[in-house]
Amino acid sequence: MRDQNPRRILVTGVGANPGIGLARSFLKLGHRVVAVDANPLAPGFFLDEVCPYVIPRATDPAYPAALTELCRALAVDAIVAGIENDLPPLLDLQPRLEAEGVRLWLPDAKSVHDCIDKARFHHVLTEHGIPTPRTWEPEDLDLVPTGVELVVKPRGGHGAQGVHMVTSLRHARVLCELVPGAIVQERIHGTEFTADCLMDREGKASAILRKRDLVKAGCVAVSSTFEDQAVHDLVLDTLRAVRARGLCCVQGFITDDDRVTITEVNVRIAGGYALTVAAGADLVGQMVNGLFGLPVDHDQLTYRTGVFLTNYLETLHVGDISELDIAAAPRGAVV
Repeated sequence: MRDQNPRRILVTGVGANPGIGLARSFLKLGHRVVAVDANPLAPGFFLDEVCPYVIPRATDPAYPAALTELCRALAVDAIVAGIENDLPPLLDLQPRLEAEGVRLWLPDAKSVHDCIDKARFHHVLTEHGIPTPRTWEPEDLDLVPTGVELVVKPRGGHGAQGVHMVTSLRHARVLCELVPGAIVQERIHGTEFTADCLMDREGKASAILRKRDLVKAGCVAVSSTFEDQAVHDLVLDTLRAVRARGLCCVQGFITDDDRVTITEVNVRIAGGYALTVAAGADLVGQMVNGLFGLPVDHDQLTYRTGVFLTNYLETLHVGDISELDIAAAPRGAVV
């Protein structure tokens, strides 16, 4: 259903599935989309009807000024992040952007960093008694029990980048020298799942569960919706533990003996959320309601089980680089 009050929404990170999916969903709802990314060849720039702009990377000192000036020049109503890298600078910019009339819907800074930082995430969940993989810092590898399969990954990584599965502690030590800001976790086997979640401003949450039946390079290729009360309850406990707000996704495993383990929370929409929408949940529409201070209707976030999705790589555009016509965001003084 198209929104009767169309907005101009800026979506960051349109080079990856979550940002591209959000841009498409907002357009389908009748909103105007400003698509931004640091890569001038980001696939989301070639979606029909988006306004594409190249911006500096989130770690670039020019990022705050460029984003603020772009929002002002285009009269942007709201920003929705499609990638974790944009969250820390957006948190810093939030007061200034909101003073300009630009809406954001993010948890507090501690909550965001507790989710981005995998060591902090492990500490928070352990503190709340929520099952999560055992985790070690590189200097603590002598404490790893013999025979434990391990995962070495960047402490602040995302999108399965820099993730290595190992069975040897010796290999884990070598990888800790090679992976920037490495952390080591116990590898969990079982049925992998994602819960697409929306936590309203009053603390009520809805969660739509889907199995990650086939995963390639961190992206779900085959997925199916399901119900499981134990998983649902643990997901909601996790959201409360990290003090989530707005749109997010929770990932974990169900082991062969039916134990549920939570592996991460992403403070953004998941790349495979299209299945949640296909199963009947108005995830993006209700997020837009909450983003603009309207009530979230959790009755619109129910879903059908047994709905499946298959995903594949899609070529959006082929062209001559010299003919690109994608504007660069303003690069003024840092604000």
